[in-house]
Parts: sequence; C-alpha cells; structure tokens
Amino acid sequence: MTTTDISREKSAELFEKAKHYFPGGVNSPVRAFKSVYGTPLFIERGDKAHLWDADGNEFIDFCCSWGPLILGHNNPEIRTAVEAQLSKGLSFGAPTALENQLAELILKNNSLIDKIRFVSSGTEAVMSAIRLARGYTKRDKIVKFDGCYHGHSDSLLVKAGSGLVTFGETSSSGVPKAFAAETIVISLNDKEALKQVFTDFKDQIAAVIIEGIPANNGLLIQDPEYIHFLREITQQNGTLLIFDEVITGFRIGFEGAAKYYGIKPDILTYGKIIGGGMPVGAYGASNELMSHISPEGTVYQAGTLSGNPVAMAAGIAALSLLAQPDFYSNLEKTTQAFVADLRNFIETNNLEVQLFTVGSIFWFAFTAQPTIQRADQIDPASMEKYKKMHRELLNRGIYFGPSGYEVGFISAAHTAEDLALAKDALKQALLVAFQ
Repeated sequence: MTTTDISREKSAELFEKAKHYFPGGVNSPVRAFKSVYGTPLFIERGDKAHLWDADGNEFIDFCCSWGPLILGHNNPEIRTAVEAQLSKGLSFGAPTALENQLAELILKNNSLIDKIRFVSSGTEAVMSAIRLARGYTKRDKIVKFDGCYHGHSDSLLVKAGSGLVTFGETSSSGVPKAFAAETIVISLNDKEALKQVFTDFKDQIAAVIIEGIPANNGLLIQDPEYIHFLREITQQNGTLLIFDEVITGFRIGFEGAAKYYGIKPDILTYGKIIGGGMPVGAYGASNELMSHISPEGTVYQAGTLSGNPVAMAAGIAALSLLAQPDFYSNLEKTTQAFVADLRNFIETNNLEVQLFTVGSIFWFAFTAQPTIQRADQIDPASMEKYKKMHRELLNRGIYFGPSGYEVGFISAAHTAEDLALAKDALKQALLVAFQ
C-alpha cells in the first residue's frame, strides 16, 4: 500500500534559495535527489540513529553521512572531545600532540602501515597516494577498475562510479585527454584483462588502485582468489597496489578490507570514519615508501588544514571506541540478523531483489542475479524500483542515500527498536516497488 508523501515545504523553499548560490543548488551532486522523487531534504539535526529535517520530519538514518558515522549522530564522547578542543582553537597550521595521539592509535591497531600522513579528505588522500606511487616507481600509468570511485581528482575521473553513474555519465568535462590517457580502466573480476594490461604496458604501470571492497557503485564484493591474484601480479611487475579504504577502512574492521582479504597492499588510503564525522583523510604505507614524502623525500604534498586539531580530537574519541573488544563483531552480528530477516521476506514474496552485505554495509540490487561483481552487471533500469522504494521509505520515516547505486550502513547507535521499525518499513516499501 502506497503512502502519502511527507511535507517538504521548508526543504523545497531552502532548495529554491540554494539554487541561487550553488550549481544545481547543492555542494555535492548526488545530494540533488536527481535519481529519486522530490526535492532534497535539508537536515537540521541528528542524534544517535535519527535525523530531523527542516519540516520536522524524523527519520531513522541508514546513510550515516555516507558512512563515517559508525557511532551514530551526536556521539557524546566525540562531542565532548570536540567541545574541549574548540575552547583551545580551531586551526593552527602547526603540529599538535593530537596528531601524534591519533596516529599512534591507528598504527598500534593496524599492522598494514608503518607511517601515515593526514590530509583533509578522501579525494586528497587518494590523489596523494597516486603521486607517491608515481614518484616511487618513476612510472606514469595508473590502472583503475570500472565501477570504483576514488574521488574527483582529474586522473581518476575516468568511468568513475558514484554520482557520475547516477547522472548517466562516464567521465567529467574539464579533464584533459592527456590526464585520462595515463589512466587505464578495466572491468573488475577479470584476470585476463589484468594480464593483458601488464603485457601491453610492461614496465609503465606505477600502481593499480581498487576500492578495498567496491562500495560506491553498488556493493561489488570480489572473490578472495581474484584479490590475491591482483596482489601477485602487481608484485611480479614492480607495480604498487593501492587499496582505497576511504569507505571500508575502520568500517568492516580496524584493518579494513585488506585484513578481510588477508593481503598487504603497498599504500592504503583512509577517510570518513577516522575523523569521527569531521573532514579528514589519510594515506599510509611502509617506512620505505613514506620516506619519499616531503620533507623527507621528493614527493611533495602539503595542506594547511592537514591534521586539523578539531578533526584529530574527534578522531581520537571515535577510534578509541572502535578499538574496544568485540565492537566490530557485535556490529556485524546486528547487521547479519537485519539482513537475514529481510532476505527471508524477499524469498517468501518471490521478489527479484538481492541483498548483499559485508561487515555493517549492505546494498539492495533489484535483480535475479545471485552475484554482482562488476559495474556492467547492474541494470540501470532497475533503479526505477529503488526510486519507488526510496520514496516509500521516506514516507515511513526511513532515510537512505538518494541513489540506488549507494550502499546502506548500520551504526552502533541503531537500537533493536530502530531496526525493527526499519525492517517493517523496508518490507512494505519493497512490495510497493514491485507494484
């Protein structure tokens, strides 16, 4: 049974005003709600697993600011740490003890890296990792995978996923052909394509970059065998392997997807969660590789707001909680139970929906295919069903990302009651999607 649309009057007014200030009325494309019904919701506040918009509508949130809020909104420990730092200053452009504390917390609990460099976003972390790989190997070409999104730096906006796929685009205007020519794009889960790349571009490839578990264009969980093959072929060719763990790092475990697959990439990039909700990113590698970063080495990278004290304080508070025993195992159990109930409902009602999950991440795919591991296996037409489901969920007080290509997240702040209400709403919304 369909629902009556919630009031968006104030949000709609704010959106019309925003169009005078920002391209498309937003500061990030997917927020424009182009792929779902209605105008964007303007959020006023969040607490635990709940959001409230400008019209006073309340939602149980499964977007979690696109992943970083693994502890929910307005976490008291993070808020206290931020407030304490605010009284001391917002930014100094100079070293602080907080940088040391957060780095120590990360490195003590992450055996994959020896040193780390903080930056201000995931895009910046990946951009810096690519530069390090090129500087270290003295090679220029990069291999990326169709359906993996690594931020909006020029050399990686080539058949990228996330917002670009949402708008039916495969690249961005403004990226010089010369930049794109240095980026080789191949399909995921294709060993022969990898072999061919290293044959055709022998001794030219600086790095292969892959999302730890691709989660910007659906949840494209790769077979362990394929990831291990990727590690082997890069080592055989003197090419660095970069794991972009901006989403999966500290989300499926303290050591992210690399630990999940049991491999050690050469460079790892992080973001989202390590700032406790504040803007932050990082990249890390071995002592040898990181010694090539300025001022120690010749690969230049800098940032006035890198290691921002407010972000560092938030990150310390957040990761201290994540490092507690059983945090991740408990969150995964909660997610598995949530997904299992929904899968039973889907099977009972013979709906052509697959529900993929890893850790505390999940994704609805409107398809009969039991496995989706490549971007070209996602049917764009299936997004019409997500569009219907999204509207029904909003009307029932459940907030998901405004694109069917985006994944959902469960946080430690989601209560049993939250999840029970969400499951009921999802079941009803799924039925409407197939009407």
